[in-house]
Amino acid sequence: MGWRQAGAILWGGMAPATRADSRFRLVESQARELAEKFGTPLYVIDERTFRDRIRRYREASLKANPKSQICYASKANSTLGLLKIAYEEGCWIDVASEGELRAALLAGVPAEKCVFHGNNKLRSEVAYGLEVGVGIFVIDNFEEIDRLKELKGDAVGPQCVLRLAPGVDPKTHEKIRVGQADTKFGFNITDGSALEAAKRCLASGLNLVGVHCHVGSQLIDPTAQRQGGEAIAEFAARLKTDLGFEISYINVGGGLGVKYVDADDPMTIEEYCPLVLDAVARILEGSGLDPIVAQEPGRALVGEAGVTLYEVGVIKTIEMADGARRTYVSVDGGVSDNPRPALYSAQYTVERVVKRDPAWEYVTDGPGAAFGAPLGDQVVTVSGRHCETDRLFADVSLPKDLAVGDLLQVLSTGAYNSSMASNYNRFPRPAVVLVQLDGAFKTLAERESWDDLFRRETV
Repeated sequence: MGWRQAGAILWGGMAPATRADSRFRLVESQARELAEKFGTPLYVIDERTFRDRIRRYREASLKANPKSQICYASKANSTLGLLKIAYEEGCWIDVASEGELRAALLAGVPAEKCVFHGNNKLRSEVAYGLEVGVGIFVIDNFEEIDRLKELKGDAVGPQCVLRLAPGVDPKTHEKIRVGQADTKFGFNITDGSALEAAKRCLASGLNLVGVHCHVGSQLIDPTAQRQGGEAIAEFAARLKTDLGFEISYINVGGGLGVKYVDADDPMTIEEYCPLVLDAVARILEGSGLDPIVAQEPGRALVGEAGVTLYEVGVIKTIEMADGARRTYVSVDGGVSDNPRPALYSAQYTVERVVKRDPAWEYVTDGPGAAFGAPLGDQVVTVSGRHCETDRLFADVSLPKDLAVGDLLQVLSTGAYNSSMASNYNRFPRPAVVLVQLDGAFKTLAERESWDDLFRRETV
């Protein structure tokens, strides 16, 4: 890695990361231009990285099982432009609310290519899904069986899939574990609820086609995902044995982790997909079942494709009673644009956008490529500007000469940042900008204006 004279053509007009690190990064010239044109904080998504990860996921899955299907979990980032790209790349769209369904439709995704989730779908949401013709309803509870039966009337109705709780407890943060027996999601397999749900669906005349599970998110170890797939495959085989019912669809959910910090070492897509799909195939072998096997990645597709830009404001060093010192670096965003550190103690890689001679460009190829000598780092706490502790990133290393006005880029913020953003402290939500394949910038979501912020309110 290193620098070369300006004017040389870079891949896609961007600075790709090293082979060992697939996270998208901006170079200073891009970051400065983006900050000047769109302001900060700013969400930036790289189109090439997003499309590439979808293609890799589809190719790895189809290689392992020709009947594979990929559904993009839109809760990770439901910006309309990204939904359009995911659909263009062959994804179905996983939605978990009427709002996410409407977003998919506005992005040009046909309703029949949407998979509708939710542990407590409102009657109005179910009715709307039926009205627009959602492709697959994921049934989460007994009440929903009755509601679907009532609302569909004499019509055939949509394809239905039972969400199952496979009793698998993944190694991840407790707030994103959902496959264990003690969960609000789905029908428990071990206590008989799942089998009873299948019987009721068939008796109610619902168009039951398969089963689904999702064990959790940000899984570095794929063991739980494999176990979840095995559990629902075993249940599918049992449906055939006990009820004479043959499924045509299995959805093993998503969950593959991404690289947030250097210590994270998630499996590659090419390693992960066959491990999960082969586990399902092994259980179904000899059963006579040959279903479509779907996966629902979200973070794994868009997480590493995004960065967030902040501008450095106040830098304050305090000395505590025991003589220890701490430096706080405040930025112009915070918990309203990234609540994950507060919710999940999530960690991120934070980098100052490299300062350099403007006659040179950053490259990652060629002999002798290397970073220049570091000026030395300091360990700081990066804080937001909200009226509370708002500690975004604790104990991160940043250059000692960090100054007011410098830009910081936070890596792997493509997932669960813009989709979880709020207006806490009356902060307008940031813009979302796409770095297109030719390196040009396109606004996917405008920064909220003050008028936007108060439009819903009256005095």
